[in-house]
Amino acid sequence: MEIDPQNAFSAIQTGIRQASALVVTYSFSVVGAVLLLIIGFVVAGLVERWVYAGLGQVGGFDLTLRRFFSKIARYVVLGLVVVMVLGQFGIQTASVIAAIGAVGLAIGLALQGTLQNIAAGIMLLALRPLRIGEYVQVGSISGTVEEIGLFATRLRAADGVYVLAPNSTLWTQPVKNFTRNGVRRNDITITASNEHDIDWVQKSLLGLAEGDKRVKKDPAPSAFVAELGDSTVAITLRYWTSVSDFQSAKVDLNKSVRNTLKANSTIQ
Repeated sequence: MEIDPQNAFSAIQTGIRQASALVVTYSFSVVGAVLLLIIGFVVAGLVERWVYAGLGQVGGFDLTLRRFFSKIARYVVLGLVVVMVLGQFGIQTASVIAAIGAVGLAIGLALQGTLQNIAAGIMLLALRPLRIGEYVQVGSISGTVEEIGLFATRLRAADGVYVLAPNSTLWTQPVKNFTRNGVRRNDITITASNEHDIDWVQKSLLGLAEGDKRVKKDPAPSAFVAELGDSTVAITLRYWTSVSDFQSAKVDLNKSVRNTLKANSTIQ
């Protein structure tokens, strides 16, 4: 079959014209998309800084939360820019938004545990049941808080062990904060024979506590009979110290009580 040169030339010209029209059309779309991306990145950066600075004006707003919400604002702007860029090429933005929603739902279901940790981290940072530097106990987890992240909290146990606890675990259990109130109470209980002078024992215990500068005057230390037995009596020395002095005062007073009462053959 012979090819008509004139028809072939006409077909080539038609193809060239169509390709040129497509190039011109999509060139404008590409240029517009590039401009949108550039402007979008600039605006996203500005929005991130504005949100970060604005939240900084809110008294007591946590630094980690400021970073988190400013990043969220940036990604929201970038998401809108991507949808606008796709619209430049004739893609239906409603379909894109629906697809993004479906993908987001699937990711949310797949990362349900992770999202729970993020939500718990936000609540921990907002309500602050624990702060960096505080010694806390949550269930079987205890230690000094070193960092509160959006996914997990890092603690240092009393024996120096590194502990990384998921935020959801810390949020769903009662928190014992040993540092927050600034003072702590300690009880030293000894068992004495009924034959001993109970008044003298109480005065001796009080004297030891009152003579220690770390023991608070208010509330004042007290010594009282805590429990009665058939042949013994339990006497408790109760006193308060600052959190920083709690452990050292406890160790020293335990030793002083033991030495004082043992010398008088009071302790059983």
